[in-house]
Amino acid sequence: MDILPTSQYYLPQENRYEQIQYRRCGRSGIQLPLVSLGFWHNFSGVDTLENSRAMVRTAFDLGITHFDLANNYGPPPGSAEETFGQILKKDFLPFRDEMIISSKAGYYMWPGPYGDYGSRKYLVSSLDQSLKRMDLDYVDIFYHHRPDPDTPLEETMRALDFIVRSGRALYVGISNYRAEDAAKAIKILSDLGTPCLIHQPNYNMFDRWIESGLLKVLDNNGVGCIVFSPLAQGLLTNKYLNGIPEDSRAAKSSSIFLNREDVTDAVIQKVKKLNKIAQEYGLSMAQMAINWTLRKHVVTSALIGASRPAQIEEIVTGTQKPPFSEESLQEIEAILAE
Repeated sequence: MDILPTSQYYLPQENRYEQIQYRRCGRSGIQLPLVSLGFWHNFSGVDTLENSRAMVRTAFDLGITHFDLANNYGPPPGSAEETFGQILKKDFLPFRDEMIISSKAGYYMWPGPYGDYGSRKYLVSSLDQSLKRMDLDYVDIFYHHRPDPDTPLEETMRALDFIVRSGRALYVGISNYRAEDAAKAIKILSDLGTPCLIHQPNYNMFDRWIESGLLKVLDNNGVGCIVFSPLAQGLLTNKYLNGIPEDSRAAKSSSIFLNREDVTDAVIQKVKKLNKIAQEYGLSMAQMAINWTLRKHVVTSALIGASRPAQIEEIVTGTQKPPFSEESLQEIEAILAE
């Protein structure tokens, strides 16, 4: 990439690094913002480029330095990386070294036996394609997106090791690995001399599986953790306090992650009670849900999605609030246990 004069790009806020806190990622030299911006939704080829561009600008102005992508983010697959590449060219080339850009491979991307899961062939080819779409020489973090039940774990981890040694990525991570497989993957990478920087699992008030083993594995091995879906696909926001809005994700029959059956009366009642605690702290429901995931020191960052800049501003503002009291945490636990 040729870097054009800074004057041709937007100028970020000078005080951006005072807007958000940063946490060290495991036992590494990398620090990540408490909130990172994900490109899973609303940055694709069917979305408005200028809105996507405004969200990235807003995030960076607020000190969010980490931008998370994957080969299959769209629709169509690959278009989120293309969108990000356009935004980089328009606004961010002078600031590339202030950014952590991550991508992943592990889900279906192209037909045939080499376009899915965890073979060396797929991972290296996929990352090469991702770099072309973003017009980058390297990514900062490259993840294996999900475990492969058939490819030997050693092959997948050796591919990640090769990706770092070949200069395609500075660090590697894993995503969606359960505790036992994560421990094995971390050990293999350590033996190869390319430590696992970070793990990306789903985690929120309604889905707490990482607390039963995975967080301990990560903590013991000095591996960072960035959680996705901290808002439970929108359930842990004000959106569902009065039922299911017709424009919501749960109302769309095509949604594979959240549907009407998930939004029960019992769930809505829990969210209403949680929202009451949030109000006592001067937080929105979404702000409280994000802060709750960050109460664990092992959690380095919470990965959020957004459809407009104001949502990013809301979440970052929430992280500036004081931590929960022990009494409030116990009250939250009681509500979640109902």
